[in-house]
Amino acid sequence: MFSKEEAALLRKEFWTSFGKSFPRKWLLYNTKIKGFSFKFVADRKKAMVSLDIEHPEEIANELLYDQMISLKVLLEAEMPEVIFDNSYELENRKIIHRIYVPFDGKFSIHNKNTWRDCYEFFVETMPKFELFFYEYEDFIKQAT
Repeated sequence: MFSKEEAALLRKEFWTSFGKSFPRKWLLYNTKIKGFSFKFVADRKKAMVSLDIEHPEEIANELLYDQMISLKVLLEAEMPEVIFDNSYELENRKIIHRIYVPFDGKFSIHNKNTWRDCYEFFVETMPKFELFFYEYEDFIKQAT
């Protein structure tokens, strides 16, 4: 087991190493749509690339998710492993809409031997999400 401090240092090292190994400007929060952001997720047990929909206004939140549902077949054609989760529970117990691709290999942010495969998964998967967003951005924005 790691102390909180050791775990925090490992997380920091993981993300710093990723940024240095794969320097690139990612879309992430710069979608210009409130509550609509792309994320890299890595923790003790799993890693994923996700699109999180958590608009503070419930109606806008539902409309954004519905727009993505209407594009589901197109997204699945690009990324067959994508999962649409209408009620994904975050660690803080908050429920959001999450569309994500899980890393299917063994991974733990506490095991440096698993990092490289995860980085390669991130670099392979996120550009597909970004490209899809850019292609359908105008349509998605109609929901807001």
